[in-house]
Amino acid sequence: MLVLKRWAALAAAVMPGLLMGGVALAGSGQPSPWQLGFQQAATPVMENIVWFHDFLLWLIIAITLFVLALLAIVVVRFNAKSNPNPSRTTHNTLLEVAWTLVPVIILVAIAVPSFKLLFLQLTIPPADVTVKATGKQWYWSYAYSDAKFEFDSIMLKDNERKADQPRLLAVDNEMVVPVNKVIRVQVIGAEVIHAFAVPSFGIKIDAVPGRLNETWFKATREGMYYGQCSELCGRDHAYMPIAVRVVNDRDYAAWLDQAKKKYATDDSRPATNVVAAR
Repeated sequence: MLVLKRWAALAAAVMPGLLMGGVALAGSGQPSPWQLGFQQAATPVMENIVWFHDFLLWLIIAITLFVLALLAIVVVRFNAKSNPNPSRTTHNTLLEVAWTLVPVIILVAIAVPSFKLLFLQLTIPPADVTVKATGKQWYWSYAYSDAKFEFDSIMLKDNERKADQPRLLAVDNEMVVPVNKVIRVQVIGAEVIHAFAVPSFGIKIDAVPGRLNETWFKATREGMYYGQCSELCGRDHAYMPIAVRVVNDRDYAAWLDQAKKKYATDDSRPATNVVAAR
């Protein structure tokens, strides 16, 4: 009995911290040890996704507690010992209207923010920067069509990473974008279906060969943000991460000037894959 009391006290002390500390434990731009919940939102779309998730969670909790209370009432009040002469009631108009109308109201309450979020994700505002991401076996290529250059982004091996770079997520050449700008990402697959996904941005879209899909994000904070291919695409599916570096306008302009020289493509020659020096 003493052991049970100790475990109950430990659970009472730990659970509130776990429930309330989900945001604190969630990483910014990458997974964190003992993470609870989503990674921290870095775009308006992801902020809406987090809000919608929390809204549904509390709604589910309320429904679960209500059903649990009904079951407890039935068990206590209508068991054979407490109620030896069961009621023979077969209809209750008010009750039938209530259990039809209340679920409809709940579904409408879910549908309205759900459709609002869906339209927010699919309606691409006028873009400040357009990047074409091509999924290949097994790495990503990024083409900045306005600046006319392209480069490959390949995962770093353990002996190539710096101490502060995450394992299986760090790459040799990151996708670089400016902060507080609308980035349109055109996504396509070179050979098989991949999926371009960055959790902190709230984006995930298939990269299908022969089909150009589009998504967008607007990062509100500078920093490094990581994602991965989210479609089982073959042998090295687990080794084609996505790394996006969000910088201020001045740093972006400086990077753009360097990238134009380093990765410039020659329109007079047939297009080839440009693999940066490792």
